[in-house]
Amino acid sequence: MRLLRRQVRNLSALPAACGLIRGEWIAIDGSKFRAVASIDTVRERLSLQRYLNGLEKADEEPRTNIDQSAVQAAIDKLTQNPEPEAGFMLVRQQALPAYNVQTAVDTEHALIVTHAVVLDASDIRCLRPMAEAAKRALEIDNFQIVADAGYSNGEQVAQCEAAGMIPHVPVMRTANNQGDGKLFGREDFRYEPDSDTYVCPGNKRLLRKSTNHKDRYTTYNASTGDCGTCSLKSRCTQAPRRGLARHLYEEALNRMQKRVTPEAMRLRRSTVEHPFATMKYRIFGHPRLLMRGLSGAKVEIGLATMAYNLKRITNVLGAVKLTEALHHV
Repeated sequence: MRLLRRQVRNLSALPAACGLIRGEWIAIDGSKFRAVASIDTVRERLSLQRYLNGLEKADEEPRTNIDQSAVQAAIDKLTQNPEPEAGFMLVRQQALPAYNVQTAVDTEHALIVTHAVVLDASDIRCLRPMAEAAKRALEIDNFQIVADAGYSNGEQVAQCEAAGMIPHVPVMRTANNQGDGKLFGREDFRYEPDSDTYVCPGNKRLLRKSTNHKDRYTTYNASTGDCGTCSLKSRCTQAPRRGLARHLYEEALNRMQKRVTPEAMRLRRSTVEHPFATMKYRIFGHPRLLMRGLSGAKVEIGLATMAYNLKRITNVLGAVKLTEALHHV
């Protein structure tokens, strides 16, 4: 297994060695791959974990009697579970045992630069790790990143910008869903950094109220008196006063939104969809893994990535040049 992983790592440098990696634009995307585990197996494991977590909390309470034999039986059953890591993720609109496979693809010839298998079902925390992995693989300092809105993470956007990796990702914004969506949106309010306030369409100020560091936003509220006498209130809010939330990395998100273009989004779609479709339906033959556990999933995806790149290089260079290049890896 260790030798196999080493060979996969060695062959991952092949596209660059063949001169097929430009390293200017990198498209990042994720796709769920169905784990070999059954739904019942994963459900039982999660149930056992919740049971043991509940006992741990109960043990902290005074006068709690815990059946140690039942605890040991649960631990033994948990350690024997054949799929110790896969969790439920949405696969074709169904919650199924799966892994989240991430790829960073060079847009020149749609070759995979690096990949990862993660347990997090969401892509929101994957932008910076995948960008840094691509940076290490390419051994370059500056490049452009394109991804879908699922990667819109203000903190990681700012960190990528500071490291020379410039994201082009549509920003996810909360909408004012009151009043059938006809009320003033955040774009109708002007932020003034000198006073750290917002100015509403009625030219009144929304003052800073509090900061939620966990969810990374600051709230701003208008006064009830200003809103109560405002002639625009019916077009602004149905509450006694209007409030806004500002992301702690709002400036980074605003800069990124200005960079997002239809051309960049088309480039993303034309780059990332081909590798996953090829791996799932031409290399695997079906979008389901065969090896158990996270380590097994990493090996399978590593092999699939290697096979995809070999097929892609063959299409670009031809079999003769690919064979010559393999002798030098």
